[in-house]
Amino acid sequence: MATLIRPPPIDESQSTIENVLELTQLSDIDPDLFTNTRPLWHPPGARGIYGGAAIAQTLSAAQKTVSSDFTVHSMHCYFVLAGNADIPIIYHVERVRSGKSFATRTVQARQRGKVIFTTTMSFVRQNSGGEQLVEHIHPMPDVPGATDGLDDFIGDSEGKSPFQSQRLPIENDDAAHPHTKKCRQWIKARGKISSAGGHEAHLSAIAYMSDSYFVGTIARVHKLWRYSTQRKSNAKSSADEDVLKKLLAMDDAELRRQKFVDEADIQRIRRMRNGEDTSKDDTPEIGMMVSLDHTIYFHNPRSFRADEWIFTEMETPWAGDGRGLVFQRMYTQDGTLIASCVQEGLVRLRQPEPKPQPKL
Repeated sequence: MATLIRPPPIDESQSTIENVLELTQLSDIDPDLFTNTRPLWHPPGARGIYGGAAIAQTLSAAQKTVSSDFTVHSMHCYFVLAGNADIPIIYHVERVRSGKSFATRTVQARQRGKVIFTTTMSFVRQNSGGEQLVEHIHPMPDVPGATDGLDDFIGDSEGKSPFQSQRLPIENDDAAHPHTKKCRQWIKARGKISSAGGHEAHLSAIAYMSDSYFVGTIARVHKLWRYSTQRKSNAKSSADEDVLKKLLAMDDAELRRQKFVDEADIQRIRRMRNGEDTSKDDTPEIGMMVSLDHTIYFHNPRSFRADEWIFTEMETPWAGDGRGLVFQRMYTQDGTLIASCVQEGLVRLRQPEPKPQPKL
């Protein structure tokens, strides 16, 4: 059972992402308990549910416990266990502090009594900074704009994703140093977010979208192979085998229209399509890649719409010891910086099979 209570019919007055993120308040048990109203998405090849759903739904739950003149300005999240899409999630909001200018909330997401995700977030009262302010902004780079009607996700024409994505070529893709490269994309929620959702719906939407391709930045700047169908008997593949099959069926022109596929991927797919043995390639393969933590700092939180194109730019300053760090900035089309995000993830390469030891 993917939900605790039978899901109601889809609300046609709301956008897809509002329906996806809808919560049910368990008031008869505790007014600070919530659960997912609809089943959550488990991306093919992933260890659990899409992380952005937990991020966004914990934010949605916390927003319901603060007064309307308070707005979230930061949230710090930890992915503890992989979420199971076949089991309802219970979200418990703890009202840590409610002050005159700031309010603090901690939210735990639980399945089968175990914490799978936890976050602490801070809310600030609107216009509490005073009349004179210290202000500056990291400017948005000059990039091509988004194209309406274009979507990079395979299968999105079937409406499986509540948001659209258009990826741009990697900046400095041929550079020798991964930290100098930047991965860029345009994203927006599908349809139109309802006026009833208020600014809270737009904030939850960008929280959901902020996890898109985030830790994957490390794989992209290192040109790691992500679509292997080889797997050990005791491990799950980090790749989407169904996507790989679709990619192998495409010609080069079709592949280049899939913006989530990089040039290094195209070259290897071409060789696989021609029947070449790529199992002994020098290109390292991802063995496991999962998010460990996720932080969002919200700027200008009431001055944007998540159903209009948002530009994101990601870069990674460090990777090592089986982990990697990625920074992300999110801008409106007119260059307003609306969020800065940080994520650390587990990034482990597929290790060579141990050589059999001679019997003594």
